[in-house]
Amino acid sequence: MLLQANDIVARLKERPTDPSRRLMVTPQPDLGALARRGAASIDLRLGTWFVTLRPARTELLDITDQARQEDSDQKLTKTAYVPFGSKFILHPRNFVLAVTLEWLRMPSDLGGYVVGRSSWGRRGLIIATATGVHPRFAGCLTLELANVGEIPIGVHPGMSICQVFFHRTSTPVAYPDQSFFVAHTRPVLGPLAMDEIGQQLMAKAPSKP
Repeated sequence: MLLQANDIVARLKERPTDPSRRLMVTPQPDLGALARRGAASIDLRLGTWFVTLRPARTELLDITDQARQEDSDQKLTKTAYVPFGSKFILHPRNFVLAVTLEWLRMPSDLGGYVVGRSSWGRRGLIIATATGVHPRFAGCLTLELANVGEIPIGVHPGMSICQVFFHRTSTPVAYPDQSFFVAHTRPVLGPLAMDEIGQQLMAKAPSKP
């Protein structure tokens, strides 16, 4: 079930005896404005770190070559810090990893998903893939931004960039999220590898002449 504004405000104000049931967003949004707006989400702001991809530094991304993959990730990216009051220019057909200003701590009984703001999407700036937020996740969210428009777009740290919706899980999650993406404050690529079933299928494939 999707949480409405009053539910979100109540959860942000709540101080449960079980700390795993507490929802935290830091810095906290204006709860009064959130309740008055009546939306079913909260806005998240753009942080100050960006990771760009440099395709000229590698000729191929191949998940079957793990050693090459790790070396490729180092060559492929460039990290930039953009202070408040400055902007990052995203050119047409360019892609960048960004990060939310807010640090989220999800409770054991809530999940979430992040989507871009439609006012930006209509101008060509989109979050390339919706970001799922697992119960008991903690950290800043990495955002995948792409300019699919025809003109450069300047994005400013601190501006409202996306929104997060919260929904209840069928049962609380017992253990903290242990994924690679937890506890980061800068954008990260994350691991990329063939899973066990994929490896088995590849091993059964006939060898090439």
